[in-house]
Amino acid sequence: MQASKDFRRIVFRLTLTTEKNLTKKLDIWYEKYEDFLNEKTPSKTTGKLSYTHPKIRSAYRSLRTHLPYLFTYKKHKNLYIQNTTNSLEGGVFSHMKNMVSLHRGLNKSLKLKLVNFYLVNYLKKV
Repeated sequence: MQASKDFRRIVFRLTLTTEKNLTKKLDIWYEKYEDFLNEKTPSKTTGKLSYTHPKIRSAYRSLRTHLPYLFTYKKHKNLYIQNTTNSLEGGVFSHMKNMVSLHRGLNKSLKLKLVNFYLVNYLKKV
């Protein structure tokens, strides 16, 4: 769907733009696809109307809701915040995921304790 493709193009340039430009692009995108986003389809079983494209609506709404927080790394340059979570995914979380998978026989509460222990000890090193 063209709306999804256009939205994807906007999102992929997220780290290369500013909050003001992103807001403008999202506003333009929304105006263009507003009718598409508001389409409703009756349920086959109940007949109740629901949005035809809930996932793209949800993605748009999430981006608009969290927009003030997305550019924190640019607003507070003195904190040296990275613009992606790649270092967490490859550095902190990948080791933690491996540790949890090695102990796959643990119940949920023990896994949570293991993750908590790992993060507390990791943060002491940093």
